[in-house]
Amino acid sequence: DVVLLLIEATSGVTEQDTKIAGYAHEEGKSIVIVVNKWDLVEKDGKTMSRFDKEIRNALSFMNYAPIIYTSALTGQRVMQILELVNFVVEQGSRRIATNVLNRLIDEITALNPPPADKGRQLKVLYSTQVGINPPTFVLFVNDTELMHFSYKRHIENQFRKAFGFEGNPLRLIVRQRTK
Repeated sequence: DVVLLLIEATSGVTEQDTKIAGYAHEEGKSIVIVVNKWDLVEKDGKTMSRFDKEIRNALSFMNYAPIIYTSALTGQRVMQILELVNFVVEQGSRRIATNVLNRLIDEITALNPPPADKGRQLKVLYSTQVGINPPTFVLFVNDTELMHFSYKRHIENQFRKAFGFEGNPLRLIVRQRTK
């Protein structure tokens, strides 16, 4: 249920790591990034944040995945991996009430209105959660053609900010309301 993407600290994110991460993301799998051999890295006060940036740049499509630094040799943080896996599973199994989602949608569209296209304005009429693992939401709109991918990403980011879902890809399905 949860993918542990093992990255070797001495070599960083490889092309194969990126492919595996892409497969996991496309399949909607929860994911934890495990950086192993952390004991072999020469550290200063900013080493971990530098590694975080490198990983986030290489795997930019999954900035939701938590990163843990371990050493299998010394046992450093190895037991914390299962705690993190359990947390990620819990996050992916959460259900958000429709009224809570719709209040957030109203807030999102009030603070940052959707862009207009040729004089037509996108209206997100309502939203509901239709699945877990991965958390899946349906957004009912007046016209699906008006939903730009960047606004969809904005909604996803706001959902993450409000509800977490750490370690889980979100699925946002845009549907046109039928009359």
